Amino acid sequence: METNLTGATWRKSSYSGDTGGDCVEVADATPHIAIRDSKNPTHGALTLSRESFARFITATADGIFG
Repeated sequence: METNLTGATWRKSSYSGDTGGDCVEVADATPHIAIRDSKNPTHGALTLSRESFARFITATADGIFG
């Protein structure tokens, strides 16, 4: 099932600086959360359930991904 993100309000991560580095944006796509690369917004988005997104954020904060 595809989530319609037309009209979604995207917010850039507060950790994404203005230096052109790694930039992530998120949007509320109820009942999901959508994530995309702000440098390539037309390349699609990843949608996660709210529970999966919370686990992703926790794992990231815990250093699981690098």
